[in-house]
Amino acid sequence: MGARRGPLTTIVDFASRWFAGLVLAGGLVGLVLPDQTARLSEHVPLLLGVIMFGMGLTLRPVDFALVLRRPWAVLCGLSAQFVIMPLTAVAVGWLFGLSGLLLTGMVLVGCAPGGTASNVIVYLSRGDVALSVTLTSVATMLSPVLTPLLVLWLADSELPVGFTDLFSSIVQVVLLPVTAGLVLRVVAGRYVKKVLPYLPLVSVTGIVVVVAAIVGANADAVVSSGILLVAAVIVHNGLGLLLGYFAAKLARLDESACRAVSVEVGMQNSGLSASLATAHFTPLAALPAALFSVWHNVSGSILASYWAKRPTRKTQRRSARRR
Repeated sequence: MGARRGPLTTIVDFASRWFAGLVLAGGLVGLVLPDQTARLSEHVPLLLGVIMFGMGLTLRPVDFALVLRRPWAVLCGLSAQFVIMPLTAVAVGWLFGLSGLLLTGMVLVGCAPGGTASNVIVYLSRGDVALSVTLTSVATMLSPVLTPLLVLWLADSELPVGFTDLFSSIVQVVLLPVTAGLVLRVVAGRYVKKVLPYLPLVSVTGIVVVVAAIVGANADAVVSSGILLVAAVIVHNGLGLLLGYFAAKLARLDESACRAVSVEVGMQNSGLSASLATAHFTPLAALPAALFSVWHNVSGSILASYWAKRPTRKTQRRSARRR
C-alpha cells in the first residue's frame, strides 16, 4: 500500500499542475477587483523575499559544484542569460513602440536572472536538471551586480535610480533570503526536508498574489495597451526560448543541456522585476513583469509537453539501463 496522502499534499499537487492557470486567474482577479488587489502592490518585495527564501531551502552547496565540473556549459548558459534577454528586451520594445515606464519594465524583465519555475519546466522537458539548477542559482547570486548594471545601461542613463539603490534592493529581496535558506538547509537539513514537498505551494501562492497586485494597480493600462504589451511579452519570451536553444547548440552542448539553457534564458524571474519596478518606479513599470509571469509559465508548459514526447539520447540511455 502507498503512503497516505493528506489534503495539503493534494493541494500542493493541484497548485503545481495548474500553476499557469492559477497565475492567469490571479491576473483576471486583478482586472475584476483592481481597488482591492492594488493595495497588495506595496507588499511585492516581501512576497518575493519569501519566495526566494523558499528557493534557498531547496539548494545545497553541491548545486554549485557543477561550475567546476562543467564550466563551459555553465558559462554558455550564463552568457546567454545576461546577453540575449536584455538585448532582445530593447529590440522588442523598439519594435512595438514602447517607451517610458513600459520600456523600462521590459528591460527590467530582460535583465533579471532565470525564473524560479524553470527547474520544474526543464525536468518536465527531459532536459539537464542539474545544469538548470546551477544556472538558476549562480545567475541569482550574480544578479545584484549584473542586473543593475544592465538596467542602467539599456533602459535610460537618466533613470531616477542609481546602481547602489538597485543593488541594495536585490540584495535584500533576493541574495539575503536565498543565502538564509541555503544556510538553514545545511544546518537543519533533516527538518527542512520535511517541508520541501510543500514549498511549491508557497511559491505559487506568492506569484499569484504578485500578479494580481500588479495587474490590479494597472487595470486601466492593461485595458488600454493590453494587446500591444501582451504581444511584446510573447515575442520577448519566444525569442529567449529560441535564441537560448540555438546559442547552446552553437556552443555544441548536448540536447538535454540545450533544453535547459533554452528554458533558463526564456523564463525570467519576473517577480524580481516587479519588485524593483514597484520599489523604484511606479506600478506601471511592473506591468510587463506581471504579464511575463503569466505568459512564460504558459509557454514553458507548452514547450515541456512538446519536448517530453521527444526523449534525448541521454534519457533513452538512462531508461535502457533501468530495464
